[in-house]
Amino acid sequence: MSQRKRVVILGSTGSIGESALKVARDIPDRMEVVGLAAGRSAKSLLAQANEFKPRAVALYDTGELDSIRGQLPVGTACHGGPEGLIELATMPEADMVLISIVGTAGLAPALAAIRAGKAIAVASKEILVMAGEEVTREAAKYNVPILPVDSEHNAIFQCLVGEPTRHIQRLILTASGGPFRQTPASELAKVTPAQALKHPTWTMGRKITIDSATLFNKGLEMIEARWLFGVPMSQVDVVVHPQSIVHSLVEFVDGSQLAQLSHSDMCFPIQYAVTYPDRLPNRLRPLNLAEQGSLTFEAANPEKFPALRLAREAGNAGGTLPAVLNAANEIAVPAFLEEKILFPSIWHVVEAVMQRHKNIEHPSLDDILKADAWARSAAQEEVASRRIECP
Repeated sequence: MSQRKRVVILGSTGSIGESALKVARDIPDRMEVVGLAAGRSAKSLLAQANEFKPRAVALYDTGELDSIRGQLPVGTACHGGPEGLIELATMPEADMVLISIVGTAGLAPALAAIRAGKAIAVASKEILVMAGEEVTREAAKYNVPILPVDSEHNAIFQCLVGEPTRHIQRLILTASGGPFRQTPASELAKVTPAQALKHPTWTMGRKITIDSATLFNKGLEMIEARWLFGVPMSQVDVVVHPQSIVHSLVEFVDGSQLAQLSHSDMCFPIQYAVTYPDRLPNRLRPLNLAEQGSLTFEAANPEKFPALRLAREAGNAGGTLPAVLNAANEIAVPAFLEEKILFPSIWHVVEAVMQRHKNIEHPSLDDILKADAWARSAAQEEVASRRIECP
């Protein structure tokens, strides 16, 4: 019998974290939750802690700490702030740290977990987009695995089991195409935040939903795949697959392709990451292809959706440019949601900031964080220059 995996979940109150807890309920003999961390959802974190009784919890927003400290289960330690995430990421009791924190806050805990010898399961794109070179180098140094949790990368991971890198011709990420797949490019300037938040397949947070509409989500995944699987950007491709049943494919040098298929449920990739290399029965809905009917595919359009072109440029350049792309997008998305800029301006802001940036090759973590801060400031300037007048 394989050993139970002791898991820390950073970002436990978000959609990925909630899915991870569903997996823990489904396979209690193989997954024990020993740590839970949230940003500012104190009540949700408290409810989770009382159900799973972890060794420790952490709340990034220290202002909410006092509201839960006295209500935690006996024996559950409580930490706060960025230091609290590090405490959980390096817990001696943990075997794996699942990182599903949006933004840059997950980067330091990821590196701390690696240096503490923990396997990391990555659901936060920013970790490998911003610091893929350093994260993968440190993982190799400390001989710890990086297990992908994003459905696309997890699919590729499954397709590559037993295959050496030299067999890879292309990694093909699938994209739903978002809500504007069939919208003419000339109409995109009229898109409202409410329209952009209606994803045709997935129910996700606001930021990632807008990223799916612009295809920046897929662009970030391209850069992430480059580091996860050790291939150049030229071997990473995207195909639009509206049904979101094929989660990604690998094309091998002999022309064969392997794909991983399942319903759109994050519990599938999370369970595989936790139990790898084993597969376990569960209560998730199995796929019936006869009921599903047709699966369709079409080419991605980098002219209509410039995020793909910008991501490829950033991934090819490497250095600090991917961090700049990510940071500028993190400023542009809320500006659109607040109706300060038009939908296409998200791409324009990011491209303008990338063009202004002086790239640093083989950056240190400090270089990356400085580039991130610079890009956010530069993006605010670009947003101000494109600000639309509210009616």
